[in-house]
Amino acid sequence: MEFISNYPWYYTLLCLVAGFIFTAMLYFRDKHYSDRSSLFRYSLIGFRFLSISLIALLLMDIFIKQLVNETEKPIIIITQDNSSSIVAGKDSNELKTNYCSNLSSFITHIKEKYDVKSYQFDSELKPSDSFNFKGKESDISNLFLDIENNYANKNIGAIILASDGIYNKGNNPLYQIKNINAPIYTIALGDTLPLKDVRIQTINHNQVAYLGNSFPLEVVLNATDLKDKKVSVDISYHGKILKSESVFINSNNFNTTINYVLDANQPGIQKYTVTVSQLDEDKNKQNNIQSFVIDVIDNREKILILANAPHPDIAAIEQGISSSQTYEVETALMNDFSKPLKPYSLIIIHQVTSIPQRISNELKANNQSVFFIGGNYSDITKPKSLFSNKSNDVEGVYQKDFSLFTLSDGLKNYIKNFPAVICPLKNNPLPNGSNILMTQKIGVVETDEPLMVFSEINGIKHGSFIGDGIWRWRMRDYAEHGNHNLFNELISKTVQYLSVKADKSFFRVFTKKIINENEPIDFTAEVYNQSYELTTEPDVTLSLKDEKNKLYNYTFNKKQTMYQLSAGQFPAGEYQYEAKVKYGDKFYSKSGIIIIKEIVSEQINTVANHQLLFQLSKQSGGKLFYKNQFNELEKNILDNDSIKSITYSHKQLTDLVSLKWVFFIILALLSLEWFLRKYNGKL
Repeated sequence: MEFISNYPWYYTLLCLVAGFIFTAMLYFRDKHYSDRSSLFRYSLIGFRFLSISLIALLLMDIFIKQLVNETEKPIIIITQDNSSSIVAGKDSNELKTNYCSNLSSFITHIKEKYDVKSYQFDSELKPSDSFNFKGKESDISNLFLDIENNYANKNIGAIILASDGIYNKGNNPLYQIKNINAPIYTIALGDTLPLKDVRIQTINHNQVAYLGNSFPLEVVLNATDLKDKKVSVDISYHGKILKSESVFINSNNFNTTINYVLDANQPGIQKYTVTVSQLDEDKNKQNNIQSFVIDVIDNREKILILANAPHPDIAAIEQGISSSQTYEVETALMNDFSKPLKPYSLIIIHQVTSIPQRISNELKANNQSVFFIGGNYSDITKPKSLFSNKSNDVEGVYQKDFSLFTLSDGLKNYIKNFPAVICPLKNNPLPNGSNILMTQKIGVVETDEPLMVFSEINGIKHGSFIGDGIWRWRMRDYAEHGNHNLFNELISKTVQYLSVKADKSFFRVFTKKIINENEPIDFTAEVYNQSYELTTEPDVTLSLKDEKNKLYNYTFNKKQTMYQLSAGQFPAGEYQYEAKVKYGDKFYSKSGIIIIKEIVSEQINTVANHQLLFQLSKQSGGKLFYKNQFNELEKNILDNDSIKSITYSHKQLTDLVSLKWVFFIILALLSLEWFLRKYNGKL
């Protein structure tokens, strides 16, 4: 034990001197104690001297440094698969009753010697010692990742994994256990015998389609032990069959992909159902039907490219924009264009030396965003030709502080490899508040002159690419990568930023349109005052209605400048919501539809994978057991000499004033002094 203080050593001496002075003032000047015995006088003096000195020492921030030994029991982590495939077999009742009871008894027994942590897992890991086997997905790799993160540098004795070995989310768990330094004992559950089954394995489809267009659909169909049987695969919408295909199963391990093309005839979120006709021999009919949803957008954003003359840049930009189905691109020569500009979300002007007065007036009147390519950016409605001044060949340099939108790391790193473009020798000053995405590099010299720049004036977004020859960037991207992905990303991100209109409403509600049934429905909301300042003064309410017209009412939580609400998890189906707020004398509301998708992963495959469990145990130094072998599992763990307690030492600093025994010593000294003086009539 060692005492440490922030004050010099002589401060301790001063504390003793203080104790002596206060004691002397009372007992050496008072003659009433002279006729008492020496033992009595010196006891009172000692009590007073020690108590005053200790109190003074406590004011010096003295710490006690000592070596502490601690013993950590080995941790036994028990993880139970809580997914629904566990109870999909014939022994479901036994698993829910006898097995759970035996597992609880096993946990009780080993708690006497080990520090037991009990969890359940499906798509995520949760502390629990009770199980309902209603999980919608199984992610075993995430289980080991959570253990690795939560128990780093802990004394993990063993991990017990009770599962059927089926995982339908995440990576192969064998790749995740390399950092787990503990044996994994597995308890094999479920049935490994394959059932006669025809099932929808996967449905591949677009998330978004556009009204009036067609979209592709792929249905992957599997069948086991049903050779020479015939089924039909139907696509239905609101109970009406749209497409039907007959499939002949020609092997016992059958797999095929059926392609469909459907028409998007209704706007909004649309739900379709894929159904496989049932066979009497099919033992698992739950996986014969699946639904999927698709968001049908009633119109695309229109982008207009106006050019002075035909140019390779125009084709490159048009193809870059068209790579995203979100936009519809139209090109025209400036002098020939006579349509109104209002329907277009963004106007791209390419190397135009003069803009007709009609178009200039419309741009100003409509407050439309403009992206100018190949010229001076100082006045977007009065451009100057790129070739009116002397020019240089320049390369682009990405600016790390650019924050208007995010580019991928691959594109950020590749910008410097794009070939040179032609730029004017000198540009006019930038508008205030401009954001530069790229600057110019001439030879090996990096300049401050912009190559690609954005600005926002009075709420109107402007963008400029100062150079000529951006088509070379598209060609270089394809030459080195075999695709145009990086070039398309640059163009699409630029167009997306410039074409998005600012939301000027005073009440805004945000949520996902489509979510899975194991995810909560989360909302955020914003309320603005008449000066467009965020406020959280009024209360925001929300009502959620399901397909049976059952109503759920909520009030948003206030979070600084916004509102938040987590309504929790709901069964699969369609839900309508309406959020309301009254601010001052104004009443605002927002409504929408949310589709909750059913997760059928656990219904597709119910054949247990005990081989995976065996490999997990073997690779980690554990062993595989079955559901009726808890006694053998307990004995194996108890006999494992590597599962033992760890004693470690560490230095600990303790503030003297925080020690309770010091307080009681001072209290005892003062109390004894008071009692002796009182007893002898000196108080």
